[in-house]
Amino acid sequence: MDLGKLETDNTGRCRLNSPVPSVCRKEPCVLGVDEAGRGPVLGPMVYAICYCPLSRLADLEALKVADSKTLTESERDRLFAKMEEDGDFVGWALDVLSPNLISTSMLGRVKYNLNSLSHDTATGLVQFAMDQGVKVAQVFVDTVGLPETYQERLQQRFPSIEVTVKAKADALYPVVSAASICAKVARDQAVKNWKFVEKLKDLDTDYGSGYPNDPKTKAWLRKHVEPVFGFPQFVRFSWRTAQSILEKEAEDVMWEDLSTGDQEGLGRITSYFRESPRNRPRLSHRYFQERGLESATSL
Repeated sequence: MDLGKLETDNTGRCRLNSPVPSVCRKEPCVLGVDEAGRGPVLGPMVYAICYCPLSRLADLEALKVADSKTLTESERDRLFAKMEEDGDFVGWALDVLSPNLISTSMLGRVKYNLNSLSHDTATGLVQFAMDQGVKVAQVFVDTVGLPETYQERLQQRFPSIEVTVKAKADALYPVVSAASICAKVARDQAVKNWKFVEKLKDLDTDYGSGYPNDPKTKAWLRKHVEPVFGFPQFVRFSWRTAQSILEKEAEDVMWEDLSTGDQEGLGRITSYFRESPRNRPRLSHRYFQERGLESATSL
């Protein structure tokens, strides 16, 4: 899987997809949705869809796809390569959501929780497939939150499609299993080849599992926390594990407003109608832009 687009910029959202098989534009198709990396404190979360014609579903099942969590890395890679070989009837697409995007969404002034982010990403991928001309007839989704509520929401969004949302759908429906393999292969590769924009000294790439309760992952977080600027963008700083380490290891920072005497006086009213260095917008440092931080004008 070519993740060159992600490696160029891993600070936001990256969408990748296969070519759409011509048969998927002609025949009714079944589409599965699943994710990888929802729980870890390190690395991106990846949402994936996989689809094929209903008439070729047996051929997809014949590949022996299964829930990616029950497969070894080599087995997942082999099955993904096989799906690529069968590109005449199998298609896929995925969204890679960076740790930075996840955390800035969750901690923004307007809260955007992980469930909502997950639902919207899945919905966006289904719509993307339809926009690409895929004749989607059935959708199967591994649930996030209550399956009944999620299914009702998707059914309202796509009234012409038969939608099924189930817990453990990746173990029940082969097309969801195939999506889970696409998501897991992409996440594993993204984590393994992560490009750190920060210049870290003695970078240790043995992160452990990346899950919050893994001692090796916690040790990595403590080693790579910067007292003032916090964690590298590889870390989901909104996770409680990361916040606890920041509270213990990092410096307290006080953000103070300028006093009245330090502010510039009011200009002439005509100055607001002409371009000048004074009223031209000033771009903030990249650190603040990438984390969605803005100056507060009111509390």
